[in-house]
Amino acid sequence: MSVDVVFLHGAGPGAFDADARLADSLAGELGAGYTVHRPRFPEDDLDDLRWFDALTAALATARAPLVLVGHSAGGYMLLRYLANRPVTTPVAAMCLIAAPFPGGDAEWTFDDFELPADIDRHLPVDAAVRLYASEDDAIVPFAHRDLYAAAIPRARVRTVTGGHQIGDDLRIVAADIRALT
Repeated sequence: MSVDVVFLHGAGPGAFDADARLADSLAGELGAGYTVHRPRFPEDDLDDLRWFDALTAALATARAPLVLVGHSAGGYMLLRYLANRPVTTPVAAMCLIAAPFPGGDAEWTFDDFELPADIDRHLPVDAAVRLYASEDDAIVPFAHRDLYAAAIPRARVRTVTGGHQIGDDLRIVAADIRALT
């Protein structure tokens, strides 16, 4: 059986290329039996429709059991997508890496950057949820992981190292995905 993994990169200039190292690490650590898909999302802004269209296209070709992985703004946009568009393909796992929590602090409080208070209810029922954050992340504060954990009680948290890019090493994420699939 092959497992499709859809990787959502972060936002900002060069995010697609910077996160390529993360996606490559994930693919290398997962090995045979897993296919990591890395669609390109708009790097310049978090426009819902542009991101949603790109994610809808990626999900249309992915096969169950599906794993969804979002890094930084990609994790936030994954949750925003699921809050607005139900996914019909069975999702085995969701992994959010260094995802910013809307309103988590002054740096991450701005118009249209929000999720429903009941975000957990919008996620695929059977999907395992894992949250990863590094205590030395200079982009997204470590405390945002715990805000997500409170909003998604079924989530399990992981503390990693290596800053915002987790040292370009997704070994722990791959181990969790293998265990969950």
